[in-house]
Amino acid sequence: MDEQQKMDYDRIAIAIEHIKSNFKNQPSLDDLAEVVHLSSFHFQRMFNDWAGVSPKKFTQYLTLEYAKELLTNQKISISETAFELGLSGTSRLHDLFISIEGMTPGEFKKGGKALSIKYSLTESPFGKIIVASTSKGICHMAFYTNKEEAIEIMKKRFPNASYLNEKDGMHENAIGIFYSDWNNLDKVKLHLNGTDFQLKVWESLLKIPFGGVSTYGKVAQSIGNPKASRAVGTAIGSNPVSFLIPCHRVIQSSGNTGQYMWGAVRKSAILGWEAVKINS
Repeated sequence: MDEQQKMDYDRIAIAIEHIKSNFKNQPSLDDLAEVVHLSSFHFQRMFNDWAGVSPKKFTQYLTLEYAKELLTNQKISISETAFELGLSGTSRLHDLFISIEGMTPGEFKKGGKALSIKYSLTESPFGKIIVASTSKGICHMAFYTNKEEAIEIMKKRFPNASYLNEKDGMHENAIGIFYSDWNNLDKVKLHLNGTDFQLKVWESLLKIPFGGVSTYGKVAQSIGNPKASRAVGTAIGSNPVSFLIPCHRVIQSSGNTGQYMWGAVRKSAILGWEAVKINS
């Protein structure tokens, strides 16, 4: 992704927010271009460069109707998703980022005192992102707008760990999910601190196929605890690894996308981007 495409996301986010706020009025190409202070021609070209489709087509993937279709028909099966992504089978799709290792009490009881954590700040199609890892795997990944705040939030999770601002192969492999053929990526290992219940919920999120969605109730059912929707929502809201653990794919049963730790607009952008990938 070149520098211009990285900068485009900020304007894309403004346009998506306008679409969501004014959907009933069906904003035109000219309306959206005016909001981001571009000509219609340049906005259309910028949007196509970022999303791969026109603003009108992308908007279709942000509608309640599209979300409800995914929830009720589940027309995108797991096997079809694997095929579309060029993966060898559904196990490859599910297992790609499913390697979660829970931290031991000894590793975490003193605020991560025994942990040495490397972190790096880089770009993604959805804005700036911070990635951190221990020797065992990715322990933190989050979108951000303020660098100092992002580092502070990370360090609050592991206040007594030692930190080194250095990118390693784990970081590059994790970020590669945005840009690369998954078959050319090594399995990303996650080294997470969480309760048994949280880890169970996070593992279940990995089974929601790329381009698909689920609901809090369905996730609760998938872990064998159908009455735990509220607790599932809390666990999802505590997800320490953005995108790799796809909490953005959990929406309300009504079809509304709902909230997201890293912003509702970014959640819509990710869902729309995945829909483009799977439907193109």
